[in-house]
Amino acid sequence: MGIASDIAADWHAALAALAWQLDAGVDEALSDTPVDRYGLPEAQPAPRPAAAAPAARPQTPTPEPVRTALDPVAVAAAAAAAARTLDDLREAVAAFDLCELKKGARNTVFSDGNPAARLLILGEAPGRDEDLAGRPFVGRAGQLLDRMFAAIGLSRQSPDAESALYITNVMFWRPPGNRDPEPAEIAMMKPFVLRHIELADPQVIVVMGNTPLSCLTGHRGILRARGNWTTALDRPMLPMTHPAYLLRNPAAKRDAWADLLAIRERLRG
Repeated sequence: MGIASDIAADWHAALAALAWQLDAGVDEALSDTPVDRYGLPEAQPAPRPAAAAPAARPQTPTPEPVRTALDPVAVAAAAAAAARTLDDLREAVAAFDLCELKKGARNTVFSDGNPAARLLILGEAPGRDEDLAGRPFVGRAGQLLDRMFAAIGLSRQSPDAESALYITNVMFWRPPGNRDPEPAEIAMMKPFVLRHIELADPQVIVVMGNTPLSCLTGHRGILRARGNWTTALDRPMLPMTHPAYLLRNPAAKRDAWADLLAIRERLRG
């Protein structure tokens, strides 16, 4: 009886406590363990937000300097015009860095022969042998050229201006794979070529191949132009096929011989 009486008393006490909680507005149990709110630390006041720093005044960005691309033709023209001698021009060409061909070349191929010669030969561009030697027309085509002009009494080794040759190219650096020079490359070399002819001051110009023909006349078609005298820089000019073409087409040597005889007669006149 005693145990049963205690259980009954506890049950009635729990029921009474629950009724009191309901009357107090409790409608949900959050924990099996009661929380002593009086034993909790006092809530700390929330920190006041720090005062905002004054807004920085917007700064005007410093404009970057305007970078304009260099015009290689204009740079070449200025450098060529400043040259007073062939040595000056040689140095100006060697210092010109706006032609991509220069980066892949071993040497700058400027000229060969006697600058006082009455006849100036203008070729296309250096090949492998010329790039290695640093002189124009030294490979098989150059050896044929020497034999051709020796037949009319002219040589690049001659110290006598009357029987000498002066030889140069439109391009001073070898194009990769011996490809034809591009129009833009020819255009940037043209100021140097024109100044080269002015300073050498030959009586007669011979252009060999399409590249020099295009450089001095603006036209191509060397097979149609060869053998026909024209004028460039107020000087008589004769287009001829390149010796490399003659090596590939021996039958064309007859026309080349006719051109050589015409050159000899012009120089005699």
